[in-house]
Amino acid sequence: MNRRKMMTSAAAVITSVSAFKPKAAVSETRMTQSPPVPPVARKIPKRTEQLGRVRVDDYAWMKDDNWQKVLRDPSLIKPEVKEHLSAENAYVKAILASTEALQAAMFEEMKGRIKEDDASVPAPDGPWEYYSRFNIGGQHPIFCRRPRGGPDGEEILLDCDALAKGKAYSQVSAADHSPDHQLFAYAEDAQGSEVHHIYVKDLATGEVLKEPVESSTGDFAWSPDSQWLFWTHRDDNGRSDKIYRRPARGGLKDDLLVYDEPDDGFFVSVGATGSDAFIVISAGDHETSETLLIPASDPTAEPKVVEPRTVGLRYSVEHWDGRFVILTNADDAIDFKLVEAPVATPGRAHWKDFVPHKPGHFITGLAAYKDHLVRIERVNANTRIVVTDRTSRAEKPITIDEEAYVLSLEGGYEFDTPVMRYVYQSPTTPRQWFDYDMATGQKALRKTQEIPSGHDPAAYVTRRLYAKAPDGAEVPITVLMKKGVALDGAAPLLLYGYGSYGMSMDPSFSIRNLSLVDRGWIWATAHVRGGSEKGYGWFLEGRKFKKTNTFTDFIACAEHLHAAGYGAKGRTVAYGGSAGGMLMGAITNLRPDLWAGIIGAVPFVDVLNTMSDTSLPLTPPEWPEWGNPLEDPEAYDYIASYSPYDNVTARAYPAVLATGGLSDPRVTYWEPEKWTARLREHTTSGAPILLKINMEAGHGGASGRFDFLKEIALDYAFAVWAVDKGWTKA
Repeated sequence: MNRRKMMTSAAAVITSVSAFKPKAAVSETRMTQSPPVPPVARKIPKRTEQLGRVRVDDYAWMKDDNWQKVLRDPSLIKPEVKEHLSAENAYVKAILASTEALQAAMFEEMKGRIKEDDASVPAPDGPWEYYSRFNIGGQHPIFCRRPRGGPDGEEILLDCDALAKGKAYSQVSAADHSPDHQLFAYAEDAQGSEVHHIYVKDLATGEVLKEPVESSTGDFAWSPDSQWLFWTHRDDNGRSDKIYRRPARGGLKDDLLVYDEPDDGFFVSVGATGSDAFIVISAGDHETSETLLIPASDPTAEPKVVEPRTVGLRYSVEHWDGRFVILTNADDAIDFKLVEAPVATPGRAHWKDFVPHKPGHFITGLAAYKDHLVRIERVNANTRIVVTDRTSRAEKPITIDEEAYVLSLEGGYEFDTPVMRYVYQSPTTPRQWFDYDMATGQKALRKTQEIPSGHDPAAYVTRRLYAKAPDGAEVPITVLMKKGVALDGAAPLLLYGYGSYGMSMDPSFSIRNLSLVDRGWIWATAHVRGGSEKGYGWFLEGRKFKKTNTFTDFIACAEHLHAAGYGAKGRTVAYGGSAGGMLMGAITNLRPDLWAGIIGAVPFVDVLNTMSDTSLPLTPPEWPEWGNPLEDPEAYDYIASYSPYDNVTARAYPAVLATGGLSDPRVTYWEPEKWTARLREHTTSGAPILLKINMEAGHGGASGRFDFLKEIALDYAFAVWAVDKGWTKA
């Protein structure tokens, strides 16, 4: 996603120049105006030999040799790359000039659906309740607290609008007060590169301590006694590799190494159990994990491993009712189970089933309270919450009678409470926050997401469909449309997908999607393999040597929708971001005829080169997901068979909009830059290939809540434009 630059349009330039010419010459100039000319990237072949295989990359020069420094300071980008990216942005501006009014209208619609002075439901913690809110016109949140029971006595802890003033980018990724309510820590990314500084503010004096934590991932945790701040270090390659601690009011000289991860492929993070009895260090990659614990009563103690890492074994630990409750896939529990273990001997040899494995009921998370344990399960692309009573062990499930919906837990601060907060939403229903009394089963609606411009859920329809994949798998599809839309193929269709890392594309409410749906579009989400919508096995069936299932599932969803009258071939736009952008690249190569347009947001498309570059932040940790083409010939050949960039050939490609961020450490800017250059070189359709790079942001796009909507409006306007142009019919 990218912020649009304000640039003079081609038409405006002609008008200003022609003011000095006779009228006849002005008319002739306008009649013979040429269409915008796309940038042509120079080609410098780079030959790579790897495992006896050879590949040639004409656009490898686009990767800046000093890319790590560029992430921290985008102004350091080498001139030829900056010149090319600027030309690409100008080309997008010129090609989509006719959509600027539509972009502006969509932006105002989306903004009109946001309550500008919105606030979160306060979360109680001892004598205070904590919340965040926005000012009217504000781009960033304001973190606050007030005496418990409010509403008076507000104290502003951090004004993120003030923090962002004068900065091209500012994002506070995490913020939390110390358990004794004396200090407030927050992590700011000021480049979009996900390199954070962690600041600590003294709430009594309002002073921000002079020496912030540097080079952090933004992940941190207070020790339960409030005496220490634990945080995750980010190395020069963007990896979370170490856990440090410092005294709560300490500085750089006080930083002490707590844990150093020996495996370059593992991520680390730090937190605490819900009981505040243990500080938790988590380490893992995409298939293996390990947990280390530090007693909160002795926060300077050495961390102790719960169960040593074993390839393929995943587990996470909660402390409840005097023992550990562990979420794990041990013993072939594909959809995970809960086991319990003594605090003194927590290793696997002492694990005892607590909630046995139930295929199709994927347990995705836990929350512990003094008298209740709460788990979330995903069943057939929907979620449910199950509450277990500590004394009786009786279970109370919370479900919704709707075809497609989402239930999620909203974390709180207090352990000794009967009240659990959850959020309900669906594609038609705005978010609703409920306080649920786990002892009585009674619930209280605390807040409903307000849509200032108005929203009638009854005016829309949500449906759950199933497409049959080539191998017979049933792929869920969630559909949102206006009530009364004819299913005759005339309505344009936007088909969204992701399908990687086991991430589920839950059927949530979106103020953004309505700008297409209200224009008669059908919005559909394909819950393809590689995600976990139908369980962890659904993820395993779409990763590594089964990755192509993700792509064929998506194509099957499009064909199923078309056959049922939801959109039609040539009137469908496909949309995905990051690893979902890889999906976009793959289906563009496989079935270019299906799409009027493709939107690849920060697309991971240069898979073979990226997975062969160990200097990149996510390469070693992601070999379990994709395979290691540096050492495994089978992995090399399989990745090479689908890598979108490597499989671009002479085809009639649809119109493509690729977006990126100059300081993005996850999908580096040169991936979409190289992809669009190669597509433009090979396409035979005449449909434009567009690249929009945000020169001041990273993977998440613009940091302000309204600026970000401008980027979404550009994407959606491109979709409308692509269908109206009918490029696939040319």
